[in-house]
Amino acid sequence: MNAGPTPDISLVIPVFNEEENLYPLVARLTPALERCGLSFEAIFVDDGSADASLEALRALCAAEPRFSALSLSRNFGKEVAIAAGLDHARGRAVVIMDADLQHPPEVIAQFIEKWREGYKNVYGQRTDRATDPKLRSFLTRLFYNLIERFGDVRLPPGAGDFRLLDRQAVDALLTMRERARFNKGLFAWIGFKSIGVPFEVDARAGGESKFNLGRLVRFALDGLMSFSSIPLKVWTYVGLAISVFALSLAGYYWARTMLFGVDTPGFPTLVVSIAFFSGVQLISLGVLGEYVARIFNEVKGRPLYLVAEKVGGEATDKNNSREGNS
Repeated sequence: MNAGPTPDISLVIPVFNEEENLYPLVARLTPALERCGLSFEAIFVDDGSADASLEALRALCAAEPRFSALSLSRNFGKEVAIAAGLDHARGRAVVIMDADLQHPPEVIAQFIEKWREGYKNVYGQRTDRATDPKLRSFLTRLFYNLIERFGDVRLPPGAGDFRLLDRQAVDALLTMRERARFNKGLFAWIGFKSIGVPFEVDARAGGESKFNLGRLVRFALDGLMSFSSIPLKVWTYVGLAISVFALSLAGYYWARTMLFGVDTPGFPTLVVSIAFFSGVQLISLGVLGEYVARIFNEVKGRPLYLVAEKVGGEATDKNNSREGNS
């Protein structure tokens, strides 16, 4: 977004109701970047915050010419906010990180060191999940196991959005404009020479996590359905198993009738059987519906996001809301 020479490093920081964290983040981020000895820019993407995050970003950008911000017209979700930041990042490498200080800015120096060694996809690798609730940790492990077994890509254990991407990797990501975005899968899918940098996740500087259980489940479904067709294929095997079971049961009742005569059929058994098989059919239709809904969203061709305001640098024109969002 900023005019002038191309910076060495661009930072993309999605922001959603992070008013309490922005000033503590900048207080640690700026010195950490300056110690690296490279030119940089920081692009904050306000994803429809309902608090005073945008006002804080205006003040930060006015005080620091290397900072700029995008204010999206509404909350599009973290995955899309990251895509918006990547669209506007100009650096030879781009670092993606959260605004809540769970991603330590000091680790960026290690990312840059690996980048200088020739790695183009340097990801932060969590050493533990002590800061996560037990239920979330269990569901996360379950999801990664499913992706590992049935997915089309391999997700490095502990890897997330906190990473450095070389410009070549960023340009590859920019060609992918899908709406149901699962960035961890996209980062793995593009490949390139990759390496992990272990780090410990700090406690949030302030506020609460924006990812509740419902959001996490939807996020997991997007990931599983974007990088695996197994939810569709599994119903072929379920249908086959039920058919074999039904034929075996029919053979059993036929043999018993031939040997012992006709029994009076049990009403509860009939009701349970109908309810069970109806449930199986509805679940399979629901899975099909999830895929059809994603196809429907893709073919509509709506913009990935809309920008309501640009702050900082020389990009404060509020009328360019369609730039880079297709």
